[in-house]
Parts: sequence; C-alpha cells; structure tokens
Amino acid sequence: MADKFKFALAVLLLVAGVAGFYLLADQAMILRVLAVLAGAGLAAAAAWKTEQGRRFFDFSKEATNEAKKVVWPSRKETMQTTGLVFAFVVVMALFLWLTDKSLEWLLYDVVLGWRKV
Repeated sequence: MADKFKFALAVLLLVAGVAGFYLLADQAMILRVLAVLAGAGLAAAAAWKTEQGRRFFDFSKEATNEAKKVVWPSRKETMQTTGLVFAFVVVMALFLWLTDKSLEWLLYDVVLGWRKV
C-alpha cells in the first residue's frame, strides 16, 4: 500500500511540474522549464523509493551496461557494407527496368499490336 501511495505522489509531482509550466505563462521561459524539471526530478525521486521504481532503475542500469558491450563496425566495414547495398540497389533497378521494358514490349507490341505505326 505504501508503494501505491508513493507512486501516486510521484504522478502528482509530475503533474504539478507540468501545471507549473502553464501557470507561470507570464514568467521567463527558464523558470517554466525549471518548474517542469523540478517536478520530474521530484517525481523520479519519489518513484525510486517504490519497488517498481527500484526494479525500473536496475533494469535501466543493466540495459546501459549491455549497450556498452555492443561492438560497432569500423569505418572500413561500414563503407564496404554501404557500397554493397548501393551496388545491389543499382543491379535491382536495372533488372526491374529491363523486366518492365520487356513486358511492355511483349504486351503492347507483340500481343496487342498497339504500337505498330
């Protein structure tokens, strides 16, 4: 029950931050943005105290650690792969153009005879 109360408090703090943005419409933009950031920060702090919040933050840490393990391709590998993709696109474009023109000739000239002038 305490977790539900903390989570509801977090949602209310977030809503209060957003409401502060609109209530401070006549103030400088920096104050309005600070109101939203303060509400979001307090909401995150309150949510962190719940069981779901701790699980979410643990999951976020694990996801960050896994993202750091990713091996990105080198510049050379990236250029080679990009070149291969472009070459394949050109070959496919030529193939489809030739197929289209062949079917056009077959259908209009040979079968229907529409282009005989």
